[in-house]
Amino acid sequence: MPSAETTPTSVHEPDPVRPTQEDEVAARGSELIGGPIGRRALLGTSWWTPVRIVALVAIGMFALGLVQKAPCYNGAWFFGASSQYTHACYSDIPHLYQGRGFADGLVPYFDKLPGDMEYLEYPVLTGVFMEVASWLTPGTGSIQDQEQWYWMVNAGMLMVCAAVIAVCVARTHARRPWDALLVALAPAFALTATINWDLLAVALTAAAMLMWSRGRSLAFGVLLGLATAAKLYPVFLLGPLFVLCWRAGKWRDFGKALGGTVVAWLVVNLPVMLLAWDGWSQFYRFSQERGVDFGSFWLIMAQNSGDPLSTETVNTLATLLMLLCCAGIAALTLTAPRRPRLAQLAFLIVAAFIVTNKVYSPQYVLWLVPLAVLARPRWRDFLIWQACEVAYFLGIWMYLAYTTSGDAHKGLPADGYHWAIGVHLLGTLYLCALVVRDILMPERDPVRRAGDDDPSGGVLDRAEDVFVIGSAAHPPRHAAHFDGPQVEWGSRGPAEGSL
Repeated sequence: MPSAETTPTSVHEPDPVRPTQEDEVAARGSELIGGPIGRRALLGTSWWTPVRIVALVAIGMFALGLVQKAPCYNGAWFFGASSQYTHACYSDIPHLYQGRGFADGLVPYFDKLPGDMEYLEYPVLTGVFMEVASWLTPGTGSIQDQEQWYWMVNAGMLMVCAAVIAVCVARTHARRPWDALLVALAPAFALTATINWDLLAVALTAAAMLMWSRGRSLAFGVLLGLATAAKLYPVFLLGPLFVLCWRAGKWRDFGKALGGTVVAWLVVNLPVMLLAWDGWSQFYRFSQERGVDFGSFWLIMAQNSGDPLSTETVNTLATLLMLLCCAGIAALTLTAPRRPRLAQLAFLIVAAFIVTNKVYSPQYVLWLVPLAVLARPRWRDFLIWQACEVAYFLGIWMYLAYTTSGDAHKGLPADGYHWAIGVHLLGTLYLCALVVRDILMPERDPVRRAGDDDPSGGVLDRAEDVFVIGSAAHPPRHAAHFDGPQVEWGSRGPAEGSL
């Protein structure tokens, strides 16, 4: 008979959540693969653990996305401007191999480029990613052969990023690994994964969220700083984290996260800043100077106005709108009846940045997918949003086909494209509205209905509030108001002696 020291009977680890038991759409969908999952598979008692299954599904869907780009790989990138749009297989990657000097061995940020773009217009870590891919690209054969190889090398590296994202999401909510299937199976994720290099920043951000969920504040900051060195949007996560730590009084952890972010960003950027300022600042100049572009409501306004707003005016108005959204999210955080979950606010802040921005490129959906899954893991709502994004994915390429096909006008005219923009903006706002509702009505939150508080919150999970505004400031003051069994989770699972 085992002793109490080796078998702590007082510890009860909650069972993993079964999506097929709590989500009607997941249950119906599971019939396609043999019905709801059993307890043995759920607990991962065989080699086929949830994390491994999710990773393999993500790789499989990524591969299908590569197949979808086959018409372009076989010639549409090189021999016809409109055919890459009619086949909906456009990618920046092969075009920028030559267009940004990689084919000629130019060093990003240090060597000037021929043409209007003087230097590479991407953040430093993304530039490093692009440069490493160029080193791995064979320099023999025609330029078309080299561009094909460059795209394939980048696709292989981005596939690793996609697998990392899926695994990190599966492990962030310890009791909900199967939610990551939403990431792995997201159609917009597979379709847009190789348009650009966004998956690098998304993978680093997903890893940062995982580290925060484990209570590793400094590691979170380092990874977030690296993500910000690859793309600007991850830095916005510090805003909601600041307000959450304010409400919970977790200043030390926020300080570690902030310090790690700043130091990691500086380690990557400072050498280029000191040695090649003009090249380093190209990304920020380009972001400020570019006009309204694809996917934004600003474009609809500009194309339907006889006197469109200037770029400077749009920059000012977009900044003001973003600041208003930030203020609204901060007020929501401090007045909500129960402290919002970190993932909920992370999704809202990134969505606000994208929706108010002067460009909403189709690949920006990649920024939102992991955060949306952590914020609201519900199949119906997620698929509604994905359907809107797929409609926009097709709409933008059909619009570009229309504008590049000359008198043939094959594709979608401007009015139709405006409807496509409206659909994907409304899809994003729809998901935002549901997340806000879940914050104001915590009993509707699918994560908390399953018995958790904030599984991605790390030190915020089940923490006590110390600063609240409005009705939430009155008893009960405990932020969790936890209705299920109280379990103190450590970095490796429930602590001994917890109930």
